[in-house]
Amino acid sequence: MVSVEIADTTATREYGLMYRKQLDEDAGMIFVFKASQHLEFWMKNTVIPLDMIFADSSGKIVGIVRKAMPFSEAIDSVDGDSQYVLEVNGGFCDRHGVKAGDILRFEGFVPKSAD
Repeated sequence: MVSVEIADTTATREYGLMYRKQLDEDAGMIFVFKASQHLEFWMKNTVIPLDMIFADSSGKIVGIVRKAMPFSEAIDSVDGDSQYVLEVNGGFCDRHGVKAGDILRFEGFVPKSAD
C-alpha cells in the first residue's frame, strides 16, 4: 500500500514532487486528469529519481517509466493513454514487482475527474 498525495488541479499537477529531497518508501503522489490521454512528464526541478506508473481510467497500468532521471528536461511517457500517473521512489516497481497490466486499487478516496 502506498499513501499518496493527490494532484488533481492544474497547479498541483504542475508542481508535483519538485524540490522534495526525500519521499518515504510507502509514499507517492497520484496525478489525476479529466480523461484518459497521452501524458508526458519531465523531471525538471525534481531532486529524487522516481518511478512513474501510468494507468488508464479503470486503474490498469499501461506502462511504467523506471528511475526517471532527476533534473532532466527529457520527456517521460509511455505508449497509450492514461488518466492517472502514480509517482513513487525510483526502484519501487522493481522492489515490489509492479508491472504493466496490474491494477491500481484506490482506498480512501473515489477517483474523479480533475479540473
